[in-house]
Amino acid sequence: MSEIKEILQTENFNRENVVRLLKTNAAEQVLLFVQAARVKEKYSGNKVYLRGLIEFSNVCRKDCYYCGIRKSNHKVERYNLTDRQILEAARYAAEKRFGSLVLQSGESKRKTFTKRISTLLKKIHQETNNTLQITLSCGEQTAETYKEWFENGAKRFLLRIETSNPELYKRLHPENHSFSERVECLFNLKNIGYQVGTGVMIGLPFQTIEDLAGDLLWMKQFDVDMVGMGPYLEHADTPLFAERDRLLPLKDRFELSLKMIAILRVMMKDINLAASTAMQAADKLGREKAIKVGANVFMPNITPGIYRDQYKLYENKPCTEETPEDCLSCISVRIGLTGNEVALGEWGDSKHYHSKQI
Repeated sequence: MSEIKEILQTENFNRENVVRLLKTNAAEQVLLFVQAARVKEKYSGNKVYLRGLIEFSNVCRKDCYYCGIRKSNHKVERYNLTDRQILEAARYAAEKRFGSLVLQSGESKRKTFTKRISTLLKKIHQETNNTLQITLSCGEQTAETYKEWFENGAKRFLLRIETSNPELYKRLHPENHSFSERVECLFNLKNIGYQVGTGVMIGLPFQTIEDLAGDLLWMKQFDVDMVGMGPYLEHADTPLFAERDRLLPLKDRFELSLKMIAILRVMMKDINLAASTAMQAADKLGREKAIKVGANVFMPNITPGIYRDQYKLYENKPCTEETPEDCLSCISVRIGLTGNEVALGEWGDSKHYHSKQI
């Protein structure tokens, strides 16, 4: 136990002590979770920031082996929300004082797509009187496209690296998907001035504890501003489903995810950490448990209900039948149970990002 206490007080984490934290037993894990909660309280307080999530298109040019909306999954009914539907959802978020909005989609590099995003960004800011901070999660793009979106009002971008191990990345993607391009995109976003978010899947086939330790150290070295991560959840209509016999039990993947969140909170004290939807898919109280060990961001889904079940990256996605109103009332209760409060009307920018601008 003294070894764990000593590691938790260090400022310079190395692979050996991160691996040790990931391997903590039940008693040692309590020390980790308590320290993570203390760090969150000191640097982020007891506020949880909302990000209204609009999954506006499930059309994707990528063919990632783990993803339910991959290009080659012809069982998916593809959709694109209209501008009107997106703006209605944005107005709802503003009226309910969410503070922030996330526009998420499959990846497209078509000019019609990239220009549409620019137009939507301007319209959202106009129709909500600039009350919403906007995060985009629209995949790999050129530096020029990222810059155009930034200039039109997107100040945050979420691009998950999925894994920091290039060899494991190759096993998760076709040959025409490049790890180096993914990393280059993240650096482009950073250089343009975005608050940059990334994340990984936890408990993948072929993944080791050392890989996960490397992921946390990579995020620390990159100096990321926000992170969304959770357990790998399989989808039957994907190539990686064939490797399901290699998986840890779901409970173990979930517990490992809690450790990853807690360790990163201790390592990077003032970043934003999301309680991801995947956490709730793995455990009914998964997002609440994530908040208790360091997460401070919650992303209620405000996509029109008829489309939610069609944006299914993995099986058993929660809340697909709820209305935005159902979701909001549920969230207030869920967050209250953790001893935290919903930060209504606040953007909830990454304190870590702003500390670097001084």
